[in-house]
Amino acid sequence: MGKIIERVKSDPKICSGKPCISGTRIPVHMILDLLSSRESFEDIKKAYPNIEDEDIMECLNYASMLADEEVGIIA
Repeated sequence: MGKIIERVKSDPKICSGKPCISGTRIPVHMILDLLSSRESFEDIKKAYPNIEDEDIMECLNYASMLADEEVGIIA
């Protein structure tokens, strides 16, 4: 069984159902794009002050699990 993702939510009423950091309208793909552009956690948190290191790590975990097709999101 795969890991449970708690900080990433998907709601059809928020960002067209794209996975977002819980309690925000920040899509996971935006954080992943920033990380792939070599932005640091600190720079990302400056741009999005309402997220924490754990949120960024959860985005990475979510992407990793998608690549392994073992995603489970808690609503």
